[in-house]
Amino acid sequence: MKYIGAAIAAGFAALAAAYGNGKVISKTIESMARQPESAGSLRSMMFIGVGLIEAVPILSLVIGFLILFM
Repeated sequence: MKYIGAAIAAGFAALAAAYGNGKVISKTIESMARQPESAGSLRSMMFIGVGLIEAVPILSLVIGFLILFM
């Protein structure tokens, strides 16, 4: 049972992170198309947001390993 729980935790976290990254990147590209002069600041904010979103599946993987080995 704990194998299934760890797999579900990692799978949903990866799915949510992929969806979140897609939304952030698409909205940033849309904003850059509307205001090209603010592309530099938008790009840096996008990288910060994507980095924070990518932390979620990493934490979920750690929780999955804790479920497996405890």
